[in-house]
Amino acid sequence: MPNDNVTKLIQPGTFDDPLTDVLRNGARSLLAQAVEAEVAAFLGKHADLKTEDGRQRIVRHGHLPEREVMTGIGPVAVRQPRVRDRGAAASDDGRIRFSPAILPPYARRSKSLEVLLPILYLKGISTGDFEEALAALLGKDAPGLSASTIARLKEVWADEHDRWRKRDLSTRHYVYVWADGIHLQARLEDEKQCILVMIGATPEGKKELIGFTDGARESALDWRELLLDLKRRGLSHAPKLAAADGALGFWKALGEVWPTTTEQRCWVHKTANVLNKLPKSLQPKAKRSLHEIWLAETRRDAETAFDAFIQAYALKYEKAAECLAKDRETLLAFYNFPAEHWKHLRTTNPIESTFATVRHRTIRAKGCLSNKTALAMVFKLLEAAQRSWRRIDGPNQLPKVVLGAKFNDGLEVVTTADRHPEAAA
Repeated sequence: MPNDNVTKLIQPGTFDDPLTDVLRNGARSLLAQAVEAEVAAFLGKHADLKTEDGRQRIVRHGHLPEREVMTGIGPVAVRQPRVRDRGAAASDDGRIRFSPAILPPYARRSKSLEVLLPILYLKGISTGDFEEALAALLGKDAPGLSASTIARLKEVWADEHDRWRKRDLSTRHYVYVWADGIHLQARLEDEKQCILVMIGATPEGKKELIGFTDGARESALDWRELLLDLKRRGLSHAPKLAAADGALGFWKALGEVWPTTTEQRCWVHKTANVLNKLPKSLQPKAKRSLHEIWLAETRRDAETAFDAFIQAYALKYEKAAECLAKDRETLLAFYNFPAEHWKHLRTTNPIESTFATVRHRTIRAKGCLSNKTALAMVFKLLEAAQRSWRRIDGPNQLPKVVLGAKFNDGLEVVTTADRHPEAAA
């Protein structure tokens, strides 16, 4: 079937979709119930408050005008209940206000749609094509998705990113960091190859986006500029460990800016690099052997499995053996940190999983994406993803790492002085 005919068949309005109508009506009903339940919980929380004349102080006060919220199944109409504080004047700072969490004031689109927009943009859909593309997903009457609306959103996101990248970091401290270069589908306007991303773990175990910029993936210069910018804005504490791909210019920059930070090569990247130097018929067995190394419970067992791999493949597949052997120390660095943290430290998965939908894509055929716009889109993706990043396991071990405690095979090394401080005194 010709492509033009296929396009006509999927145009919104060319067929009825009862299922979507049912889903939308169900969503409207569920949203209304959730909003009402949220208001009821708020009123119940303040049920004991009374006015001077003995009346209920916090009461319902009708509804706001109906509005439509754009979701992944199209527009869903909702009416937000209003709440009134009868015991305070409008200008009173002590006035109790209802701040809905489910349906924030002025929200016009769901968070999932907020994420969809930058993804589509990075995949090559131009501003002028957004209305048609989203209409096919959300319905031809979907409001607020015109080219001018998308353009305004881009400006807002660019401003938000600009404020974020200038934020003060003097109060921040990151125990671990992960770094990687993310290739986008979009071709950047000044020959930059990718987006350089760095994520950090706080002493409380929370993962946060630290910084990112456009650059060449293996350029030590671009990574150095990013690290120095972080230091200029107050990030004075060097992380205890950094995990990244072995091919990055990041390591050279790290050694210059934070020379005391331990290097940990990413096992996912290393495994792929080693397997690429072996015949496909041998790759499944070799992959299992590599897993035996970094999943070993002790460094001694890991070293034994490491040597076994080298002996097994060095004779016929020297390049594969050399690829593994040259990074032995940095591949096994995680054994000197708490065992609870190993699963987080062995790979750059926090970055890999976040960009699974936009990295390693072919360059789109037409036009270029400005670096400013690309960074704004990436910022919105990271901002959304950050809310669901998994915390570090064993957060109680992080303060020990910060204070310089020593670990061997994942266990803290306790000296005689630590056991009997009064004897040391």
